[in-house]
Amino acid sequence: MKYIYLLFLVGFIFSVSPVHCQNDAVDYRLSLEDVIDMAISQSPTAKYVQNQNVNYYWRYRNYKTRFRPQLTLAGDIPNYSQTTQAITQPDGSIEFKQVSNLAASANLSLSQSIPQLGTSIYASTTAHGIKNLNKNEIGYSGSPFVIGFTQPLFSYNWMKWYRKTEPMIYDEAQKRFVEQIEEIALNSTYRFFNYLTVQTDYHLAQSNLTNSLDNLRISQTKKELGQISDNDYSRIELSVLNAQKALNQAQMDLKNADFELKKYVGIDQARNIDLEIPLNISLFIINPNLALAKAKENRRETSYFQRQLINADRALAEAKSSTGLNTTLRGSFGLSNSAEEFLDIYSQPEKDRMLRISLSVPILDWGRSASTVKLAESERELTIYNVNRDMEEFDREVIVQVEQFSLLQDQLKTADEADKVAENGYQIALRKFQNGELSITDLNIALQEREQAKRDYIRSIRNYWVAFFRLRMLTLYDFERDQNITYGNPMLENKLNRF
Repeated sequence: MKYIYLLFLVGFIFSVSPVHCQNDAVDYRLSLEDVIDMAISQSPTAKYVQNQNVNYYWRYRNYKTRFRPQLTLAGDIPNYSQTTQAITQPDGSIEFKQVSNLAASANLSLSQSIPQLGTSIYASTTAHGIKNLNKNEIGYSGSPFVIGFTQPLFSYNWMKWYRKTEPMIYDEAQKRFVEQIEEIALNSTYRFFNYLTVQTDYHLAQSNLTNSLDNLRISQTKKELGQISDNDYSRIELSVLNAQKALNQAQMDLKNADFELKKYVGIDQARNIDLEIPLNISLFIINPNLALAKAKENRRETSYFQRQLINADRALAEAKSSTGLNTTLRGSFGLSNSAEEFLDIYSQPEKDRMLRISLSVPILDWGRSASTVKLAESERELTIYNVNRDMEEFDREVIVQVEQFSLLQDQLKTADEADKVAENGYQIALRKFQNGELSITDLNIALQEREQAKRDYIRSIRNYWVAFFRLRMLTLYDFERDQNITYGNPMLENKLNRF
């Protein structure tokens, strides 16, 4: 009766609770490559990375246009005013009178910056017209042609430094984009193997429960024939219950892993999936010097370290220029005129000239200038130290990853052989137990060895692929195809097509 109740309990749980059974319909049978491709093409993280890359593209486009000629048309059309103003009379007295004017003005200017010198030059033409509505009089004035410049002397030239750093920021953004896509591949690998590990545990639990039920049926017959003790029979019953508990736990773990993988990759939660063990492993040797050279060539850290040093020099230059003589030279030359008719302002205009030097010299600042420069120098030295330290750590990380990848290849071979030996040993132990040649204790030992070897094998495969994609992410280089890794941005391509 106890045996019948146990079988009924197991059958009931099997009928209502499994997540994936052998007969379940599988909508997706996915390999590691499939999961990574789906994550790169459709995951929310990939969409965010693509959009971030678009932002940096337009920032770079904005930088490129900043130093190109700018043509601007500005004006007031019309400008009406009716106010009471103080009007000076011919005898010097002042009278307040109502003034009503209708005016219009236009200015067309062409400007250009010269970043190497910090100079701004411009050329413009202006025209003004005003009508006195009280007296019905019209007058015109304008500058048919004006050229001018602004030139800082002994001052901080922000344009020179801006032209150095902005292209580097864009280059870092392009490299960061490839790095982030590779990071998506790495994170997909983590979730893939998390699911695969749980899936393997689930299949092992199913197999163990099936074998435990077979053992229970055989033991029931032996018990009726008096060939097995009550103690051994009870231990076999306990093994069935333990196998069922392990299956229940594996089902819950599989649900969680299933949700996390689908959420990250972008698969509909209603779809069923089943993962294939990625055994298409190419074992190859990686030259550490090649890996380090490619990492320095392709990773954004190289450009980032250089930009940090440039920013430190920029801050020092700004500090020095702000504490000494600050001079700005402005000049202009043009033609101007006024007339009662609009076209007459272009007839025999008068020359206009302007030259101005503005300067600022600190006289007494209680040591503020000197301390500002010393602080900038100290921060520059600290930046140089931090950059050198970070470069050494970056180099060490690449070399360690190459060495780890080589060691994992040997570990993978050993784990594969151990898995095959443990599986064969368990099958032999199972047959011997069912023939009465082995105790339940020895069978459980063989079972534990089998499960541990299977998990170690899956873990070794996982460690290999994780190290493989980490090495790709650290170098942005495909060692199998012997080429740099590149990715297009479909979001940017679509925007450019519409633009």
